Amino acid sequence: MGPEIPERFLEGYAHILSEVARTGRRLTREELEARRTLGREAAEAGHQLRALVHRHLVETRAAWPGQAGSADAVLGAVEQVVDAFAEGFEGAQRLTVRREEAARREFIDDLLYGRSDLGRLAERATRFGLRLSRAHAVAVAAGPEAYTESDRVARSVEAALLARFDGRKILLTTKDGRLVCIAPGSQPDVLRYFAKQAHAATDGGQVAVGRPHRGPGGVVHSYDEALDALDLARRMSLDDPVLYAADLLVYPVLTRDRQAMADLVRSELGPLRQARGGAEPLLRTLSVYFDAGCVAAETARRLSLSVRALTYRLERIHQLTGSDPSDPAHRYTLQTAVIGAQLLDWPANEL
Repeated sequence: MGPEIPERFLEGYAHILSEVARTGRRLTREELEARRTLGREAAEAGHQLRALVHRHLVETRAAWPGQAGSADAVLGAVEQVVDAFAEGFEGAQRLTVRREEAARREFIDDLLYGRSDLGRLAERATRFGLRLSRAHAVAVAAGPEAYTESDRVARSVEAALLARFDGRKILLTTKDGRLVCIAPGSQPDVLRYFAKQAHAATDGGQVAVGRPHRGPGGVVHSYDEALDALDLARRMSLDDPVLYAADLLVYPVLTRDRQAMADLVRSELGPLRQARGGAEPLLRTLSVYFDAGCVAAETARRLSLSVRALTYRLERIHQLTGSDPSDPAHRYTLQTAVIGAQLLDWPANEL
């Protein structure tokens, strides 16, 4: 039954039973409140409710023999005592859970936002199963809705991971409406499985996985990479279900010198503004053309155009910009400018 239950948690119980057996009365308000208080104290002391109930029943049997009066009244008193005791116990447990959850959320906020002293953060991490001296990677899943930890989606993903990786040092949470999974960098299978489950649970939502990084700051770095990958997917219209930051490093390199990229976009694509309907249709044509490997028939199919209409658009682009999309000598510059336009959200944003 676990550790022995101290006598103080049954203080006055035998006397109550004796009084009830003699008079048939019910417990007073003060007696019930005293039982609740003892229940709270027992919960805070770490005792198990099952063991506490058992101890009350043992005490009931010990106090009952020789007592006159109604057995029904005595059993009614037992019911009242145990109910009040359990109410106090469960109330203390709920308070403990709320405190634990508040501490967990505070830790997650500090961890993902890089707040708090890093040494202290590493100490707190052990309480939640993380050893921040080692490398960790973060995966972030975004779906059509904002999710919280109590949502069905979050619970189903958590259940799937715990069933598959029970005992692994994994932290699952939600942040800003997204699902977040933090796992050791040496266990990429965990994040792959998280991505699979999250994609399915969020009805086709997109998942981004940051690179593994070491130390408390490494979690923040990986988390930021995952968020940047999701943002990049939105701007670049990347529809891959799972994005790996390691595969997208070329994009931040291209925009590291933002001014130089803006100059390239203006000089190379700026003339497209002169086209009927503005630059957007021709910019979209170039993007799809390059994604299709510069194959005219496939590009026309993706744009729902005839090959002849596509050819006209490509010729118009050549006329306006002076660069021929079908010419390998011009293609690299044009494609880099198109990627830059998507990253800088041009022409919606003036450069």
